Amino acid sequence: MKKKIIIISGDPLSINSEIIFKSWKKLSPETKKRVYLISNYSLLKKQLNKLNYSIKMTKVRDINESSSNNKLKIININCKFKNPFKLNKKVRSEFVYKLLNYSHKVAFKNDSVNGVINCPISKTLLKKNNIGVTEYFASKCGVKFKSEAMLIYNRKLSVCPITTHIDLKNVAKNINTNIIFNKINTIEKWFRYKLKKKPKIGILGLNPHNAELRKNSVEKKIIMPTIKKLKKCRVNIEGPLAADTVFIEDYKNFDVIIGMYHDQVLAPFKSLFKFDAINITLGLEYLRTSPDHGIALNLIGKKRANPSSLIKCINFIKNYKK
Repeated sequence: MKKKIIIISGDPLSINSEIIFKSWKKLSPETKKRVYLISNYSLLKKQLNKLNYSIKMTKVRDINESSSNNKLKIININCKFKNPFKLNKKVRSEFVYKLLNYSHKVAFKNDSVNGVINCPISKTLLKKNNIGVTEYFASKCGVKFKSEAMLIYNRKLSVCPITTHIDLKNVAKNINTNIIFNKINTIEKWFRYKLKKKPKIGILGLNPHNAELRKNSVEKKIIMPTIKKLKKCRVNIEGPLAADTVFIEDYKNFDVIIGMYHDQVLAPFKSLFKFDAINITLGLEYLRTSPDHGIALNLIGKKRANPSSLIKCINFIKNYKK
């Protein structure tokens, strides 16, 4: 059998049950055989029934157990849900941690697993560690704040923020030469070895107009020396680019745009490509992806959720060569 695709059902108070259903309906029989959903069987069934969605599901003990008739295989995670439609933060958080921990355990150094997809999770559920899923998996793999990279991937353009889920006031003190060098090196190697392409990379400055390259600016003291160091390693990189204009037209000249903080690159990227992207964490012991959108509280139960990003995640991992 081909390598397994692990999907984590994610935040139980979300559009996840809807996008899982819509995605499952579009998968080929061969792909369905490879998919294992880590979730709570009872919760998922009740939420799908509420949406008037019908899907054949079966519980399995682990990823070594298969099933016939292309049923959605559920690895059941126990959690006490009194009401599947009114979930408090404590119960959601407990459930999400169980999902993440189990998926890491299954995927870590397991050649039978091709990758892990986590459906959207509210960052507030991981708040006790002040991190997002990217940092959580990086921490579990022992690479947190070292070489992991959050790549929002699209065949036309990808973006990566050097800092991820931190407050703006903390961005500057979390940027240094080693962090920038390691993350870009991770991305560059991944493009070369996995996508068989030497990427052209553009890197933005931190400040408006790159602080006019003042002597004591982050651009002059940190970003420019890092660019020089990367060029010596034969990385095809250009910058620092002006963040306020690069996404008008110049982005078309690059495969990857590197920003200094989350919204500096994700906001313009999503304006350009909407749901046509997936979130990939590079530098882990396994491939981890997720849809490039949130839990969409405003769309729960309305049957208007767009499953395209989750479908792209599944197709990407399905065809991925470890």
